[in-house]
Amino acid sequence: MMRRRGSPLLRAAATTAVVAGTAGAVRHHQDQKYAAQANQQEAETQAQYQAAAQAAADQAAMAQQSQSGPGMNQELQQLAEMHTSGVLTDEEFAAAKAQVLRRG
Repeated sequence: MMRRRGSPLLRAAATTAVVAGTAGAVRHHQDQKYAAQANQQEAETQAQYQAAAQAAADQAAMAQQSQSGPGMNQELQQLAEMHTSGVLTDEEFAAAKAQVLRRG
């Protein structure tokens, strides 16, 4: 028959310390895991927000360009033709072109 050494109170205290230490380590590991998951989710949400903001900005730029683009291009073409044909001098062409570009 085997006999255990030490007092039962001391064995109970040691067992409690081991259980408490293990529970603390498990809890710490779970907290780290949940924090990492939350950080990952936040990063994904931020990336989605940035992608949506960039898409909206691109769409707005394209809409603005389509509104002013063809008219401005046509106007610049007309000015270039007038300059080539001699109706506008170099200075007049440069001034008119600058004015069209400022508006557009």
